[in-house]
Amino acid sequence: MDAVDALRAFFIFAACTIFAVSLPDSLRSRFVPYGARATSTAAAESEPSATATAPSTSESTSVSPLSASPVTRALDYAATLRVPHSYFTQFYVILVLSSIFWALQLLSHGRAFQAIAARIRPEHLEPAVSINQVMLCWSLLLIQGVRRLQECLSFSKPSASKMWFVHWLAGVGFYLAVAVAVWIDGAGTVLSHRLSLDDFSLTSRFSGRTLLSLPIFLVASGIQHDCHHYLFSLKKYTLPTHPMFSWILCPHYTAECIIYLSLALLAAPGGEIFNKTLLSAVFFVAVNLGVTASTTRQWYRQRFGEGAVQGKWNMIPLIY
Repeated sequence: MDAVDALRAFFIFAACTIFAVSLPDSLRSRFVPYGARATSTAAAESEPSATATAPSTSESTSVSPLSASPVTRALDYAATLRVPHSYFTQFYVILVLSSIFWALQLLSHGRAFQAIAARIRPEHLEPAVSINQVMLCWSLLLIQGVRRLQECLSFSKPSASKMWFVHWLAGVGFYLAVAVAVWIDGAGTVLSHRLSLDDFSLTSRFSGRTLLSLPIFLVASGIQHDCHHYLFSLKKYTLPTHPMFSWILCPHYTAECIIYLSLALLAAPGGEIFNKTLLSAVFFVAVNLGVTASTTRQWYRQRFGEGAVQGKWNMIPLIY
């Protein structure tokens, strides 16, 4: 398996693993929710009417540790391995730094770039992705990382919320991988071209594909920023009433999927609609956020009643 196939396999395997963990109640209640969603789930399971014997993300359990099976005790212990929810900020620090690192590698044909390029099959090295596509995708991903980092620093509130450490590891892995995904299908082009700063221009050699994908990226980014700013302005645990939340429970997740889909469209090789490597990253984003959107729906229903979610899509209109 070459580097391109390995990267695609990573995104797909990680997405399938997240989806698999979300299916059984015993795993989903322990490992999927975090923050307010975890608190709500834990409270619901602690009520006398609850029949589930497995705890959610809290350390308390309705079953005596001595009477629990070894598997249950192992799952309970694994659920306690958590990191602060504020570690989300690290994702975007990693994305920004790795984007800068790979830009320097591409400019200089550095050792790290050469090591990856040497592990790509000849058919994946064919210069089907232009330099302008590679550099524009890199630039947009950096913009996404800088914006999300700024939002994390500006819109964060003091919180004791935690998330399962595997959530953190998956996020770190994704952002390290996606910083490579934006250029790896153009590695052959980069090898045959000596890059200069002019190749990083956002305004040079605009194609019809660029004129389509760039506005999609910018509009989705604006919508996501507006949603994040609005959620930050809400009092804690208040039902959103912003127009964007009137028919989608998690429009900021929708925007995230569209942002990465626009990059997959922009970086597509000649004759193809989407870049397959970035499309596999979109698959990861959609599955990961889709699972979280499902727990958000449950949280809204428990806290605000069925009317709060009735007639609304979780994330993707007309589909989910």
